Amino acid sequence: MALFCAHFTSQTLRLSCSAHVILPDRRKDPKRPLATLWLLHGLSDDHTTWLRQTSIERYAAAYRLAVVMPAADRSIYADMQYGNQYWTFVSEELPELMRQYFPLSERRAENFVAGLSMGGYGAFKLALSQPARYAAAASLSGALDMTSRWAAEQRNTLRLAFGGNPKGTDNDLLHLASKLARSRKPRPRLYQWCGTEDFLYQDNLTFRNHAHCAGLKVDYSEGPGIHEWNYWDAQIVKVLEWLGAEKLITN
Repeated sequence: MALFCAHFTSQTLRLSCSAHVILPDRRKDPKRPLATLWLLHGLSDDHTTWLRQTSIERYAAAYRLAVVMPAADRSIYADMQYGNQYWTFVSEELPELMRQYFPLSERRAENFVAGLSMGGYGAFKLALSQPARYAAAASLSGALDMTSRWAAEQRNTLRLAFGGNPKGTDNDLLHLASKLARSRKPRPRLYQWCGTEDFLYQDNLTFRNHAHCAGLKVDYSEGPGIHEWNYWDAQIVKVLEWLGAEKLITN
């Protein structure tokens, strides 16, 4: 595997931005674009944290999978009411830029998104709102209910991101799940895990139950665990296995 530290200018954010990109070596067909996992960080993290806290580079090597890890500040992956347009950046500008710089596939069947905590929210938001672009999404200990007790405790952060209560808007994953279920759009495969001692455990149950009632299939699992990197390191291995089990990664 090769690790690239990308520093580039975002026209959307009007900022110099950073992302870490892992690319496989010894590809079967060097001319074929790479299947890509867009891997999102949590509220208190940045683009370096997945690399520093897990062995994602070594894990991804077994799948010949490109991994893109962008920095998104404390944005909740939103076009912030009092801040910058991170949703537009992550959902539109970032993929376009990364595909200019690196040989990344545009095919839906070869694009996946995953994240932890705030990044789990971002991953499901991307997949549910842009189902024609992502074949699968995974949330690890995700902040999946922006109207929960945790969300109330983060009211200042959420006020900066959303301005007000996001319930019933496209910043509400429950709303997005219902809207997708009612549509004729493709349905991405969804993987969800949370520790039973995690402070976001009830939020995860809320999303799982809502998605099931709406008619969306979620591959859900749980186990003993808190909001901590030891669990996410183990779970990202399972996410890659889950993707690979369906032979979605073909390069």
